Amino acid sequence: MLFNFQAYIEELKENPEKKEVVEKYEKAFWQIEWELIDQAWYKDYVSKFKVLPHKVPEELKEDFDWDILMKLVWSSFSSDGLFDYNDWEELPEFVISVQSWDQVVVKKMSELWGFQILRLYEIYIEEQMNLQILIAEDEKEKEAILAQRESRMHRWNIVFDNLEKEKLEIVDKKEREDKLTNLMDQL
Repeated sequence: MLFNFQAYIEELKENPEKKEVVEKYEKAFWQIEWELIDQAWYKDYVSKFKVLPHKVPEELKEDFDWDILMKLVWSSFSSDGLFDYNDWEELPEFVISVQSWDQVVVKKMSELWGFQILRLYEIYIEEQMNLQILIAEDEKEKEAILAQRESRMHRWNIVFDNLEKEKLEIVDKKEREDKLTNLMDQL
């Protein structure tokens, strides 16, 4: 895998502008010695998001844990993800929308370069670590963050359920169109 969680933590520790994130996190919880999936923010929150297969860059297919990245996108307070079903036979596009101040950037996961994907991992992990620190340090922030987390999980569950229904409707529509075409061909 191209993204190495422990190497990223070491990189943060060596960065004068970012080392405080790791220091505060380790002070509030424990020394970061394990993998991403062993972190409190991942276990308590990020891991709860369901995933669906989607298009990814073919040349990077085996290089990243795409399920974890999808969960990080959905769990982020600064991003949104959606599925775009253009063709019922293919996997959907996973589209990421990031809002920063007055700008919105929209990208298809399948069109991202390796360095962009690595950067997304870094951004989302740092965000989750900072939120986990706030939960530990500030009771008011804790309440707000937990409420926002609950809202995002609820929203994703609704989206996930609707996606399944939408996919079935697309398949049904395609089958009806094929039957109609067959009938028209017989005339």
